[in-house]
Amino acid sequence: MSDEYYDPNAALFAGEEPEQKSEEQEAFEYVYGRNPNRVSALTDLWFENLMTKINEMELPSEEAKMKMIFKLTAGGILDMLGDSQAPGVAPDVMCDLDMFMGLALTNLRFKVDLLREQQKALQTIDPDQFENDEEYVRALSDAEDAWWDIAQPMLDKRNPRDAIKETLRKYGLE
Repeated sequence: MSDEYYDPNAALFAGEEPEQKSEEQEAFEYVYGRNPNRVSALTDLWFENLMTKINEMELPSEEAKMKMIFKLTAGGILDMLGDSQAPGVAPDVMCDLDMFMGLALTNLRFKVDLLREQQKALQTIDPDQFENDEEYVRALSDAEDAWWDIAQPMLDKRNPRDAIKETLRKYGLE
């Protein structure tokens, strides 16, 4: 059914009932589905001033101009993220962001997906080797934690935790 013919009140009159979404689906849509709207809001908030500032700078090339636009925009978003958190929570949020960037940069550097590799390793644990589901879940959790400290050939024999720390150190984020 096309959106232009959709009647939001149709369910009141025996029309189609809206699809029930899980909490996880609703959270995903809220976090990621609204990003185009957030981009529009940030454009209205920053674009004009950003372009004025860029045009006042004497940058040597279009590439330098584009890089500066990106840096100023990213810096503004990071400031907003930090400012939007309660003071006691903000350091933890930024630490989590740093770790996620460290993981992504390590994946890029070594051309690997560490989370996928970890999942492959966990899939080798046979649930039939445990007396009950609780023991199996505990073993999975222990293996998941231990995996980050095991040297991996794809990381030139570094363990994932050290490879990520090394990456973060390069950017002064360790």
